[in-house]
Amino acid sequence: MSSALVKPLDGESAIPSDSVSVQHQVVVVGGGAAGITVAAQLLKKNKQLDVAIIEPTDKHYYQPAWTLVGGGVYKALDTVRDEKDYIPDSATWLKDYVAKLDPDNNTVITQEGKRICYEYLVLAPGIQIDWHLVKGLKETIGQDGVCSNYAYEYAPYTWELIKNFKDGNAIFTYPNTPVKCGGAPQKIMYLADDAFRKQGIRPQSKIMFCTAMGVIFGVKEFAEKLLSVVERKQIDVRYKHNLKEIKADTKTAIFDVLTDSGVEEVAIQYDLLHVTPPMSAPDFIKQSKLALPDGASQGWVNVNKYTLQHNVYPNVFSLGDAASLPTSKTAAAVRKQAPVVVHNLLALINSKNLTQKYNGYSSCPITTGYGKVVLAEFGYDNKLSPTFPIDPTRERYSMWLLKKYGFPYLYWNIMLKGYPL
Repeated sequence: MSSALVKPLDGESAIPSDSVSVQHQVVVVGGGAAGITVAAQLLKKNKQLDVAIIEPTDKHYYQPAWTLVGGGVYKALDTVRDEKDYIPDSATWLKDYVAKLDPDNNTVITQEGKRICYEYLVLAPGIQIDWHLVKGLKETIGQDGVCSNYAYEYAPYTWELIKNFKDGNAIFTYPNTPVKCGGAPQKIMYLADDAFRKQGIRPQSKIMFCTAMGVIFGVKEFAEKLLSVVERKQIDVRYKHNLKEIKADTKTAIFDVLTDSGVEEVAIQYDLLHVTPPMSAPDFIKQSKLALPDGASQGWVNVNKYTLQHNVYPNVFSLGDAASLPTSKTAAAVRKQAPVVVHNLLALINSKNLTQKYNGYSSCPITTGYGKVVLAEFGYDNKLSPTFPIDPTRERYSMWLLKKYGFPYLYWNIMLKGYPL
């Protein structure tokens, strides 16, 4: 996720009246996986392009490895590098937060009051984590048994809890919102199970997966495999359980549980609680004309799911977590989306037809234990889309090596540098 969304302004009044205007041909909002990849590929295709990237932070994170941080395989520092090393040399880095989008005037307004005018806009700001939507979460996260791998600063605490766990309830949650990397809430749970077994404390431990969803995974073939994994590991799966409150004083997790007769409240004691927080599109996206106004994808950037071009403003494209694409939000999806955006944006600049189409490809390497990964690859309509000519539903050590070593190398050295993958 880019952090171009972290500090939106509280209303237009916070924007200085003496704002400065600058003009760029292509403005990319977000310097995360999607934004950097698109900018790098655009400039490899045409180094004469005037490309600006709006990104406020100095650091760039490889978030897919935070599961391995929480599982004690990686150090957190292994997942972070300097942003300046990945901004393409010929791109302009605008180090600021986005406050408002004004597509009618082809303008992005920043927190510092700059008005960034564009001919073409690429929205890649990532996803917003709404910690505040679970009562008590902001006050308890990172202490007293409450952890989450969905933030760099909290992932190491997950491992502290797992390695020092003695007995009791270990609960892993999944919210009733879209999330980035939908398999991550289960990955750390399976690693915890392995760790507890190695520590000899699994018999006195109860592991629960409390998910707001009605299925364990959205793709049938992989869901069947994961059901066999939880059965083998004796994990208690509780569907339609949405975490709404944490009571730290009694170490109690409060869930809204959807039943045939309505919603009932259920309280479960925890000794370890790994929370996948609710997520949404960044506020400055939701509050703009570029967001879908209604429907299942309300609030996300309103784009054509094949061309990734905006459905109302043709000089706007979006990809990654913030886009209204009916597929899983992962870095692997960005890898396939970026070339489509680049090709179609260049076609638009050159007054040609937009011929490249994205097929919904996404991938989730589901870590089912130390040394075991199921590489779930799929496209639109949950159609299997395996890269390798092998059974994609099997747990494999080779895929673990790819997850641990191969994907990080490809991310830092190939994808972010603008080379095709």
